[in-house]
Amino acid sequence: MKFLKPSNQVIVGLLFLSSSLYSAVQIIQPSENAYEDIQEALILAEPGDVIRLTSGIFNLQDSLSLDVEGVQIEGEGMDQTILSFADQQSGAQGLSVTSDNVTLQDFSIQNAKGDAIKVKGVTNIKFLRVKTEWTNGPNPENGAYGLYPVESTNVLIDGCVAIGASDAGIYVGQSKNIIVRNSRAEFNVAGIEIENSYYADVFDNVATNNTGGILVFDLPGLPQQGGHHVRVFNNRSVGNNTDNFAPEGNIVGEVPRGTGIIIQANSNVEIFNNEIGDNDTVNIAVVTYGNETDDEAYYPHPKSIQIHGNKFGPTGYNPDTSKGELAEILFELSEGNMPDIFWDGLIPISQIIFGQPENEKMIISNNGDATLLAIKPIGFMMPFLEPAILDINEFDGEISPLAKVEFDENF
Repeated sequence: MKFLKPSNQVIVGLLFLSSSLYSAVQIIQPSENAYEDIQEALILAEPGDVIRLTSGIFNLQDSLSLDVEGVQIEGEGMDQTILSFADQQSGAQGLSVTSDNVTLQDFSIQNAKGDAIKVKGVTNIKFLRVKTEWTNGPNPENGAYGLYPVESTNVLIDGCVAIGASDAGIYVGQSKNIIVRNSRAEFNVAGIEIENSYYADVFDNVATNNTGGILVFDLPGLPQQGGHHVRVFNNRSVGNNTDNFAPEGNIVGEVPRGTGIIIQANSNVEIFNNEIGDNDTVNIAVVTYGNETDDEAYYPHPKSIQIHGNKFGPTGYNPDTSKGELAEILFELSEGNMPDIFWDGLIPISQIIFGQPENEKMIISNNGDATLLAIKPIGFMMPFLEPAILDINEFDGEISPLAKVEFDENF
């Protein structure tokens, strides 16, 4: 049994779990000493403990951190329990977690100086009904990430909301076994992003009013590369037309305003049963990583991409020509009739000559009256050849469904 020093703001409760095991529950209320109360509880916590934050606004001046495994931090609702970092004086995040088997639920983090919640190098992390927000609207001075688990295994994000991140609202990077569901991302540069990760299911989410709705990226120079086996399904990625407000030099600063879904340099990606529309530039873009890199192990081309059963709405009616040549090329080749699905057509030179392996070819099937434009690199460079494929039926084929992502959610 563990005893903690109580105060007017901290009430200690004990929950009887078995004849030999007790779990401490600390109930913390807003006060002038809120930061000290919460951080002390996180430092002194033991596995199985619950840190319960009551309703109200907790004004915090420094980053919170947790490195004790098996702890649950819970509030009384994302709109009732608010951790405000508007006056944050130090620290790179709102909350940092570096321990396994942690659950975060039913609270909000507002206006963190940097990332709202960063989780690094853990096994088993749950975000349940957590909200991150920068309340001054889209602004390059906002923190980069809302929910930000990296280098982790068994990541569950369920029923969460992310608003105003200058990079990605909901981001999972260099991780394995990922579920993002029932969540909403709005007014971020990237709404939901899966980067350099293996085995991810992204479903039943809404991405709207972002610059780009849902991104599946793989980038060079990172310890884990070759992102693969990502399913994006039953989502609504609509109206993502916020001007890109990423700080200068950020890779997502290259994302054109008005993109529904972007797949870059990943393999085995299945995009299905989504509603994608009202995006200014393009509904789905499949692209190669286009920047120079010294990383010789990096493979920059997407492969084994399957797009099927999606419902498309209007797109391309106000293309963003400020971010590179993508929109300009699309507009020119489509003669102003912008496609729902775009592929830049870039593959290794050997495959241009000898053809792609069958299991790496893109399959596009059963997407209603969706339109497509796929660049033919040689034809694009030679004025007497056809520069693009416009017939979506050329990509028709048999779908090979990817496996469902499953792990024990009851740790």
